[in-house]
Amino acid sequence: MTWHLRVVSSLLLALVLAACTQPAPDTPPVEEPIETVHVRLLAFNDFHGALEGPSGNVLVAGEPVETGGAEYFAAHIAAERSEVEYSFVVAAGDLIGATPLISALFHDEPTIEILTKAGLDISSVGNHEFDAGVDELLRIVEGGCHPEEGCRDDHEYQGAGFTYLAANVRWRDSGEVILPAYEIREVAGLKVAFVGMTLENTPSVVVPSAIEAVSFHDEVETVAGLIDELEEGGVDTVVVLVHEGGRATEEQTDINDCPGVQGPIVSIAEEIHPLVSVIVTGHSHQAHICEFGGRLVTQAGHSGRIITVIDLYLDPETGDVLERTARQRPVSRDIEPVAAVADRVAGYRTIAEPLANRPIGTITADIPRGARAQGGNSPMGRLIADAQLTATADEAGAQIAFMNPGGIRTHLSFTPDDAEEGMVTFNHLHTAQPFGNVLITMTLTGDQIHRLLEQQWEDPDRQHVLAVSEGFSYRYDLEAPPGERVDPASITLHGEVLDPEADYRVTVNNFMADGGDGFTVLTEGTDRTGGVVDLDALATYVEANSPLSPDEEPRFGPVE
Repeated sequence: MTWHLRVVSSLLLALVLAACTQPAPDTPPVEEPIETVHVRLLAFNDFHGALEGPSGNVLVAGEPVETGGAEYFAAHIAAERSEVEYSFVVAAGDLIGATPLISALFHDEPTIEILTKAGLDISSVGNHEFDAGVDELLRIVEGGCHPEEGCRDDHEYQGAGFTYLAANVRWRDSGEVILPAYEIREVAGLKVAFVGMTLENTPSVVVPSAIEAVSFHDEVETVAGLIDELEEGGVDTVVVLVHEGGRATEEQTDINDCPGVQGPIVSIAEEIHPLVSVIVTGHSHQAHICEFGGRLVTQAGHSGRIITVIDLYLDPETGDVLERTARQRPVSRDIEPVAAVADRVAGYRTIAEPLANRPIGTITADIPRGARAQGGNSPMGRLIADAQLTATADEAGAQIAFMNPGGIRTHLSFTPDDAEEGMVTFNHLHTAQPFGNVLITMTLTGDQIHRLLEQQWEDPDRQHVLAVSEGFSYRYDLEAPPGERVDPASITLHGEVLDPEADYRVTVNNFMADGGDGFTVLTEGTDRTGGVVDLDALATYVEANSPLSPDEEPRFGPVE
């Protein structure tokens, strides 16, 4: 009897223990966490040859942080790369063009060399990559001596040590892309494709003669046309590097925000193929992290001030992007710089300094460029327009000069130094006007000048308000319909209303003369006369008129 009770008790205890160790019928089994593949992208855009720093401040949580300098840029990249196994440094164009003298003096070879040394892997082209023409872009990519100036002493340029992409730029004759459309990188058995493009609207912001042999195509359609090929190649996700962007419509206090960003990139992100998970952007010189159309959309300001750190976590079996995050890393100067990069920059600085530091003249106060929204109605714009009129008045008979705001890159700063108070050097002027365009004087009628002024507001997303030379004035009404915003009776030259039928001699740079920035009226100009390089005209004017004071009086404005 006792034995039977023992057996029964043991059986009951086993049943109870078994019940306690089994999951409840309605409790789902615990899933093991997926061990993801971590891919880090270090992204930037619009470097514009900013090898020397500091290049400016950026706002972090409302506080300014001093940033810039290639040796610090390289150090921040190295620090971020050291944390992960799979990382790629990527860029969204305009690495070169509109560059400081330290790069421009050597046809931007220094920028390409130093970005290669800093670890850049892949970049799209931007509009400024085409400033010197397609052939020069290909030389920059492939290497070799400059066709006119040859190789520098004891130095043969080796080309880009990274991949330049141009998926939406094709030769007109053959229809083939001028550079690779994409590059595939493999990580832990998964494939990530990088597609690089410039903005479709590049022809409107580049000298037309520089890009006659190529055509530019829609960004969304270009990606769509590659998808079958990418999927057949086993690509798991696509990162698009596109030199197009948007602009903030709200006040921004932190570079990690998305302050009401609007513009072309929004529709691109919303319409692009779903295989695209990340879009790295440029062109608009903004700093933001946004989400449009289910895609992560980033931009890192300009001039090497910020690096966007993008972390992707991929399913190792399916390749799906399970998670993605992004943060902006300011290129602060509180980190140990990369010595090899610093030495290379110093070498170029030594060669460039004699020309860069040559005194040209003096100023009595800052001559500001003003906000982009002010267009050419700024002291700096007026100074450049006056310089161009003066340079072409005698030989070409110029009466009016116009300057596009995009060609004015910065202001002139007054330095209250006892030894060199208000000194303006050649480098200061080159930084403000770096493109090296040639001045063109042409004949336009009063009616054509009126139509030119109306074209300033034809594109509501990209207004280009021209700087005008002394003696020229007009009034505008932005509430009026397009094409009727400038009253012809308000357009005057030295107080006299322009005659719509009369001829006037007008000076612009060759970029504008070929219809750049959408000023197609200028292609109708007749009796064209070539002049000096715009920078030489500015230097001559500053030298002859020093000391210069800022002209604070607007030369045109809204109707009263």
